[in-house]
Amino acid sequence: MAKTAKTRKAKSKSAASDDSDFVLHSLQEEYDKNRRFDASEEQMLAFYEQMLLIRRFEEKAGQLYGLGLIGGFCHLYIGQEAVAIGLQSALDNDKDSVITGYRDHGHMLAYGIDPKVIMAELTGRQAGISKGKGGSMHMFSTEHKFYGGHGIVGAQVALGGGLALAHKYNEDGGICLAYFGDGAANQGQVYETFNMAALWNLPIVFVVEDNQYAMGTATKRSSAETRFYRRGTAFRIPGMEVNGMDVLEVRQAAELAFKHVREGNGPVLMECNTYRYRGHSMSDPAKYRTREEVQEQRDHHDPIEGLKKTLIEKGKSEDDLKAIDKGIRATVSEAADFAENSPEPEASELYTDVLVEEY
Repeated sequence: MAKTAKTRKAKSKSAASDDSDFVLHSLQEEYDKNRRFDASEEQMLAFYEQMLLIRRFEEKAGQLYGLGLIGGFCHLYIGQEAVAIGLQSALDNDKDSVITGYRDHGHMLAYGIDPKVIMAELTGRQAGISKGKGGSMHMFSTEHKFYGGHGIVGAQVALGGGLALAHKYNEDGGICLAYFGDGAANQGQVYETFNMAALWNLPIVFVVEDNQYAMGTATKRSSAETRFYRRGTAFRIPGMEVNGMDVLEVRQAAELAFKHVREGNGPVLMECNTYRYRGHSMSDPAKYRTREEVQEQRDHHDPIEGLKKTLIEKGKSEDDLKAIDKGIRATVSEAADFAENSPEPEASELYTDVLVEEY
C-alpha cells in the first residue's frame, strides 16, 4: 500500500512538473497583433471575384433545385464564402491537400475548378466532375488534391488525418486542410484524429466552419464548449479564433497557421465564425432563427459587401465592381446552360468507379 502511494506520489510530481513546463503556445496572441492580411489591390480584387462567383453560383444552384433540375440534397455556401477563399488562397496547390464535408461547392470553386463541370455534377450529368454520380455532396478532384465532399458527418476529419500522414510519410512538404462544421465538432472520430495528429506531429490544419446552427440546433443548445478553437487543448493543439466573415482576417490566420504547421510544429485547430444565410439544405425552412437575425448578418457582416467597401475606399468605382458582377453572372448562366444541355450518364456508368482495380 505504501509503495503504491509512493508510486502515485511520484507520478503526481512528474505530471505536475510536466504541466508546469507545458504552455500551449496558442497562435491567437500572435494573430491578435495584426488580424488583417495586408493584401494588394490585385489580391483583393481576386478575393472579391472568387467570393462573388461562389455567391452567384450558389444562388443559381438554388434556382435549379427549385426547378427540379438538381435532385437529392443540396447544401449552399451562401454567407460563408470568406472562409474557403481566405484559406485556400494561401495554400500551395502543387503540394497541399484539402478535404471537407458535404457543403462543398464553394471549396471546389475556390480552387478555380471550372463552374461548368461543378454545375454539371449538381445536375447529374456525364460532364460533371464525378461523372454525374456524386451530385452535390460527393465531388472530388485528385488533380487538384481535393478529396471531397463527404456525406458522413465528421468522417472527413479522420480521412484528413490520413492525408496528413501521407504528406509526412512521403516527405512532400504538403499540409492537409480539413474542414468540418460545428455539428461535426461533437463527433468522437474528430477527437481520435486530434490525438493521433498531435501524437504523430502531423501536418494538418483542422478548420471548424462554425455557422452556428449545425443542421438546425444552435451551438449553445448542443455544445458544452462553444469556443471550438479551445477543443484541441487536451491534445496540446494550439487554437485560433477567426472572424470567418472577413476574407482578409481569414487569410491572415491562414498565413500564421500554415507557417506553424510547415515548420514542423504539428497540427493547428482554427475556428472560423461564420453564418449561412440559407437553411442547412434546400429542404430546410430554417424556422429555428428569425428573419431579423439573418437580415442583420446580411446588413452588417456580409463578407462580399465588406470587401467591396474596402475596395471602394481604395479607389475602385461602383461601376468597376458592377462590371465584375455582370461578368460573373454571365459565367454562371453559361455554366447552367452547359449543365442543362449535357447528357445524363449512360446506364453502363453504374458499373464504373465501383472498385479500385490497381493499387
